[in-house]
Amino acid sequence: MLNTALKILEVIESHGYKAYLVGGFVRDYLLNLDTNDIDINTSATPKELKEIFPDSVIPKDDYGAVVVLRKNIRFEITTFRKEIAYKDNRRPIQIMYIDNLYQDLLRRDFTINAICMDKDGEIVDFLNGREDLEQHTIKTIGNSDEKFSEDALRILRAVRFATTLDFDLTEEIECAIKRNKKLLKLLSYERKREELDKIFTSKNAKKGISLLIRLNLDCELDLLSLNEVKYTDSLMAIWAILNVTDLYPFTSNEKELIQSIQEVYQFDNMNRTILYKYGLYVSSVVEEMRGQSTKEITELYNSLPIHDRKDIMVTGDDIMKALNRPEGSYLKKIFDDIEQEILYNRLENRKENILLYCTEHYKS
Repeated sequence: MLNTALKILEVIESHGYKAYLVGGFVRDYLLNLDTNDIDINTSATPKELKEIFPDSVIPKDDYGAVVVLRKNIRFEITTFRKEIAYKDNRRPIQIMYIDNLYQDLLRRDFTINAICMDKDGEIVDFLNGREDLEQHTIKTIGNSDEKFSEDALRILRAVRFATTLDFDLTEEIECAIKRNKKLLKLLSYERKREELDKIFTSKNAKKGISLLIRLNLDCELDLLSLNEVKYTDSLMAIWAILNVTDLYPFTSNEKELIQSIQEVYQFDNMNRTILYKYGLYVSSVVEEMRGQSTKEITELYNSLPIHDRKDIMVTGDDIMKALNRPEGSYLKKIFDDIEQEILYNRLENRKENILLYCTEHYKS
C-alpha cells in the first residue's frame, strides 16, 4: 500500500507539482497501526490532476479533491488550500488554492494529523506532530476555540482520537471543548453517530465514554443515559442502553436488534422461552451487559430441542389431516402449544408423538 502511494506521489511530481502523503496514513504508519485512510495533498489543482489521472473522479462534495483508485485502494488527492469561510460550524464554503504546504497544514485539526511523507518516504513535520505522537498527546493546530468554532465535529474527533489511540487531550483542548460544546447541537445526528460508533467500538471505549461524561458532552449529544452504559463488544447493546433511536439514524435491522436487546434486558432471569424467542446472540449480549458469563446461556441454548418453529417435525397439513379439519386460525393455537411442550421437554419432537398429542388434545 505504501509503495503504491509513493508511486502516485512520483507521478504527480514528475509533472512538476509538489505532493505528499498526509494525515491518518502517516500518523498510523508512525504508530505501526494498520490503516486504509490514505490522503495526498498537492500543489496541483483538480483540473491538473484530472489531466495526470484521466480515470480519477471528483467527489460530489468537492472541496478541491479528486479520487484515484489503484490496486483497489482509494486515494483522495487534495489541492493545497486555505479555507476562508465555514457554514453551520461545519463545512467550508469558500476555499482558495495555494502553493504552500505549510499554509495548507495550518487549516487542519490536530498536529498528529498534519505529519507528511514525501515521495522518498521521508517525514515532513512542520508542526511538531511527531513529538505529540511520542508524548501521546492530542493538540490542536493553533487556537482550539477557533478550530472548534470552524468545525464542531472536531470536538468529537478529539475525543475519538484520544479514545482509539489511547492519547491524552491537552488542558487547552479540554477547556475549549467545554466552552464550545453547545456547537454539537448544530451537527447532524448522522455525523455525530459516525464518530460515536468509532468511540463505542474502540478497545478503549470505557475511556471514551468517561471522556464524554467528564467533558459534559452527554447532554449536548442527547445521550442522557451515557453514565449507565456498560461496555460490551456489541455496538447495538450500547445504543440500546442509550435509547435514542428516535433521534439518531439506524437501519430497520439495527432498530429491531436494539428493541430485542431492550426487551430481554428487562427480564431478571433467562429461561428457555426467552432464549428460544430472542436467540443466543441477543441473550448473550444482555448477559455481557449484566457482567455475567455467557457460558451457561450458551449451554442452555444448545440444549434446547428446537431453536425455531420450522424445527418442529410436523406441518400444518399434517395436523389438519390428523384432526380431519380444514385450515383455520386454530392451527396457530396448536403450534403455540406444541412449541412450548417441545421446548420444555414435555413432548418429544417426533412426528408421530406430536400428532398423537394433537389428536388427544384437539380432536373434536
